[in-house]
Amino acid sequence: MKKNILWISLMLWCFGCSDKNVELENYVGNFQVDSFFKEKTEISVKKISDKLYRVSAVTHLKEDIEGASFAVNILPNFKGTFHWAPHLTPADNYIISDHVFRAPAMVFSNNQKVLTIIPDLDERQQSDYRWYMDLNAPKNSLTVGLADYRVKEHVLFVKKGKTKFKKGDVKLAFYVMVDDDKKSVQNPWRKPLAFLWEKYGRKMAESGQPLSGPMEPYVKHTYNWAFDNWKDAVWQEFELNGKKVGAPVFIVHYTQSPNYPGKVNEREFRSIWNQAWFCSLRSAQGLFRYGKKTGNQDYIHKANLTKELALAFPQKNGLFPGVIATEMERVEIDGKKYNRSKGWKTRYFGNSNRNPKTRNPKDSPYHVLDMSFTAYHMLTWYDELEKDNRLLEYAKNYANRLITLQDKEGFYVTWLDFKTQEDLKFLKRSPESAMSASFLFKLYELTKDERYKASAMKATEAMAKYVIPYGKWEDFETYWSCSSWGNKTLVNKKVERNNMYKQNTLSIYYVAEAMLNAYKLTHDARYLNLGQRTIDELLMTQAVWQPKYMSVDVFGGFGVMNADGEWNDSRQSLFAELIINYGKLLKNEEYIQRGVVALKSSFNMMYCSENQKTRKQWEIVYPFFNEKDYGFMMENYGHGGYVSNKGGGIGVFTIYDWGNGAASEAYMKILDHFGESILNLEKREKENV
Repeated sequence: MKKNILWISLMLWCFGCSDKNVELENYVGNFQVDSFFKEKTEISVKKISDKLYRVSAVTHLKEDIEGASFAVNILPNFKGTFHWAPHLTPADNYIISDHVFRAPAMVFSNNQKVLTIIPDLDERQQSDYRWYMDLNAPKNSLTVGLADYRVKEHVLFVKKGKTKFKKGDVKLAFYVMVDDDKKSVQNPWRKPLAFLWEKYGRKMAESGQPLSGPMEPYVKHTYNWAFDNWKDAVWQEFELNGKKVGAPVFIVHYTQSPNYPGKVNEREFRSIWNQAWFCSLRSAQGLFRYGKKTGNQDYIHKANLTKELALAFPQKNGLFPGVIATEMERVEIDGKKYNRSKGWKTRYFGNSNRNPKTRNPKDSPYHVLDMSFTAYHMLTWYDELEKDNRLLEYAKNYANRLITLQDKEGFYVTWLDFKTQEDLKFLKRSPESAMSASFLFKLYELTKDERYKASAMKATEAMAKYVIPYGKWEDFETYWSCSSWGNKTLVNKKVERNNMYKQNTLSIYYVAEAMLNAYKLTHDARYLNLGQRTIDELLMTQAVWQPKYMSVDVFGGFGVMNADGEWNDSRQSLFAELIINYGKLLKNEEYIQRGVVALKSSFNMMYCSENQKTRKQWEIVYPFFNEKDYGFMMENYGHGGYVSNKGGGIGVFTIYDWGNGAASEAYMKILDHFGESILNLEKREKENV
C-alpha cells in the first residue's frame, strides 16, 4: 500500500507554545508522518517545561488494516556530528525494537546543540502495538514508530513485514528535549537520565522494587544451592601440586538438577575460570565475607580453597592462564549422546575461548584484561580480607610484566600468543586497557611504586583521548562472544548509518572505574567529569521502568550491547558499587538509588519462593523444579530478542561466577563498605550524600 507522508510545520502544531516557538525551531525543522493510512494523522506539540516538549500523533482508523508501520520522523535543522541510540540499525529495514527499550532515547548533537528524543513510556504501556525507534545519521533523521518485528543476526531487529492495525485510535508519543548548555553538549546523557529517573525510576526504587524484601535470603539460596542441593554438580575439589584446591564449576545445565528425570548433559567443557566475566576469585570473596558474618567455617574454608587455586595458576614471565579445565568425551546411553567430563585427573590450563584466534581453550591466547581483572581481585582480597602476601607478590609479578606491554599512546596489548607470548595485534586501542589501569592504581595504593601510577595515568589519558569522545566501546565480548556480528568488518569502524561503533557495556564500566580512580588519586576535576560522562552513558542501558510485555521483573537491570537482546544481565552486580561510589562523590541521590536497584536486579532471575513472577516462568519451562533448585539463576532474560509469558526468554544454565555467586559477592561487599542502611531506599532518610 502506498505511503502517505505528511510534513508538519512546528508553527502550526505547537500547542502550549508561543505563536512562534523559536526555541524548538532552532533544533527541529519538521515532523514527518510516515504511514500508509488513508485517514489524517493529528499531530500536537505541547511544551512541558523549559526545553522539553511532548509530541503526540493520533490516527483514527475506520477499519482494520495491515501495513508496514506507522511512524513520525523527526528532522533536525542542524547537522549532527555525534549520535547515540540504544541499538544499531545498519540498513533501512532495521529498527530499534521496544524489546530493548530500557531507558529509550536517541541523542543527536554537535558542539553547540543537543537534541534528544525519548518515547513516552506511559503511552507505550497503554499501547497494543510494538514500538520502535531509528536513527539515520547520514539523512539527519530520527524516528519513533509502531511495527511488529523479527530478529535478524544476533541480535538485531527488522520490521516483520506487515503489522495489523485495529479500527480505532492508533497513537504514539515522545518527548523532545533540546539544549545548548555547554555541560549538556559535553555530557548529553545526564539530563535525559535525570528526566527518566524522576518520571519512572525514583518512585519504583523508593517503593522497594525490584525485590519485595531483603536481599540476604537470595544469598542464602545461592550458597545452599551451590554447596548443598546442587553440590555434586557445582562444587569441584581436587589436588593440584600437592595442595587441595576447589571452586564452583564454570557452568551447570538444567539437566544437572537433582530433580531432573533424564540423563545429565554438561553444556560446556568442565572448567573453572578466573576471567573478566567468570572470576571464581571474585565470587569467593563474597563467600568469605558471608562465612565471616555467619560464622560458617565451611564457607571460609571453601573460599580459601578457591584462593589457593588462583595462586596455583602458573606464571610465565609474569603472565598466567585464566582457565583450568578437564578433558571431555561424548558418552552414548540408550542411543543418545551426552557431553561428560573425564575428571580432574585430565586437567589442563588454558584461556578463555572468547577471543579472535580460536575456540579451543588449550590454544587460546593470554588475555591481558582477564589477567588484570583477576590480579585486581587478588589485591582486594589482600587489602580487605586477609594479608596473604602471596597475593600481593603474584600481582606484582604480573604488574611488572604488564607495564612493559604498554604502547606509546597508553594502551596495553590485548592478547598474547599462549606459547610464544607474542602480541597478536587484535583489537588495538581497546578500552579494556582501563581495567589494567584500575589494577595498577590499586597496586600503587598498596605499594607506592611510582611505576605503576605512571603507567595507569598514561592509560587513563588514552581513554580520554581515543575512546570516550567517540563511544569506542569495543572489547572481547563486543565481537567474540555470542554476538559475533561485525567481527570481520566492523572492528575499529563505525556503523555508517548510525555513526556509532558496535558497543559493549563492560568496557564502559572499565573506563568509568579508571576515571574515578584517577580522580581519587589526583583530585583533578577533569577525570571526575569524564567519569561522570562515562557512567552516564553506561546508565543509558539500565531499565528505568517495568514494561508490561516483560514477564519477570526487569526494573534496574542492565543490557549488554547495542547488538544484543539481554535484560537483567549479570554485569549489573559488577556495576552496582561503582554507581553508588559516583553518587557518594557527586552527592547525587539518583546514582545511589540506581546502584542499589542494580544490585537488587542482580537477583531478579533467581528461581526461588521470593521471586514469584520469575519462579512461574521457570516452572513453565522446567516443571520438575522444586525447592532443591532454589538458587538456580540464568545470567539474563530475553537474550534472543523475544520474551513471552509462556517461559520465552528463560535460559538453560547457571554460571555461578556470572550469576548468583557474583550477585552474592556484590551484596556482601556493598554491605561491608556502606552498611545495611544504604540498601533500604524505601526507609532511609535522604542523607546529605
